Parts: sequence; C-alpha cells; structure tokens
Amino acid sequence: MTAETSQTLDRGLRVLKLLADTDHGLTVTELSNKLGVNRTVVYRLLATLEQHALVRRDIGGRARVGLGVLRLGRQVHPLVREAALPALRSLAEDVGATAHLTLVDGTEALAVAVVEPTWTDYHVAYRAGFRHPLDRGAAGRAILKARQGRTQDAGLALTHGELEAGASGAAAPLLGVSGIEGSVGVVMLTDTVSERVGPRVVDAAREVSEALR
Repeated sequence: MTAETSQTLDRGLRVLKLLADTDHGLTVTELSNKLGVNRTVVYRLLATLEQHALVRRDIGGRARVGLGVLRLGRQVHPLVREAALPALRSLAEDVGATAHLTLVDGTEALAVAVVEPTWTDYHVAYRAGFRHPLDRGAAGRAILKARQGRTQDAGLALTHGELEAGASGAAAPLLGVSGIEGSVGVVMLTDTVSERVGPRVVDAAREVSEALR
C-alpha cells in the first residue's frame, strides 16, 4: 500500500467485492480469513459500511451487500442496457417476441431494456421500468434459479400467465458476471413456449453475460 492510498478504504472496498461475489453472505470469521486481518478490524469495517447501507447483516449474522449498493448500481443501468441491446435486438427478431433485460432491484425484478420485434403483427407491450416480484414471471424465476445454483439447464425458466393473462415467458440468468444479478428473456402471446425459443434465450443470455465481463 503506497502513501497515496488509504488502507482502510482499500479494505472496505475489498469487503464489498467479496460480498458481491457470494450469494450466501460471509461471516466475520470468513471475511477475516479472506482479508488476512483480525476480527476486530472486520467488525469496524462492517459497522462503517452498515452506516451507509452498503452492507447488511441477516438473522444469522452473515454480512451481505446492502441496498445502498443497489442505489449506486442504478447508475450502471445505462451502461448495462447499452451492452445488452445488440443481443436483445437479435433475439427479438429471431423469435418474433418482445425481448428484455431484467436486473434485481431490492426484492423486485426491474426491466431495464426492452426490444420489440419489427416484423410481427402483434406482440406483448412490455416497457423498461416494469417491476414485478422475483418469484413471479420467467425473468425473476431465472434469477432465483441462478441464486440457488440450479443452472444445469443454464437456469432456463418458463412460465405462462403469471404476469399477464395469455402471455408466456422464457428467461435465462446472466452467469459469471460479478456484482450483477439479472436475466435475459422474451414474453409472447402464446399458450406455450416453442422448443426453439428456450435455447435461443439461453444463447442471448450468454452473449450479454460475455459483453458485461
């Protein structure tokens, strides 16, 4: 550490990075071991970060990223949106359905980018800024599957009628992107999702993940 940098700030940022890379939070002991500092230092770092809502403790005492980080993260949405648009445009045109990028915002799923197909007679009206609970709709369910490590099928989630009567959805989570929880999906006015749509959605989610790494 050079004289021009702050050791305490560096440690605090390292704590945030460690917490961002885990879905289950970390204990004080785990953080102490990973940082190579004693528990007293970790307690002080966490207390300061908690004051700014950048870290929170769950019932079991494990430290997790706080909502303050999510508020800061909203400033990243335009950059994430720009990176995702090429893959979303291609997906929407290929399957003839509205494609979207959805990110976690607190306990909700937030659509941050939406692309509609240009050649279909009708499609689902879906807008950036649309919110829904994480446990409803394909976009949120795909994110939850990734949180739970259920990614044998690339985390693909299929739903029907959960957010809009008569509409079906397919979504796959962003994988391997540090600090970002999200999914790429499509929504369409059909009773079921055709077999070719699922793999195409997975491919698009992979493209976006690679663009964000």
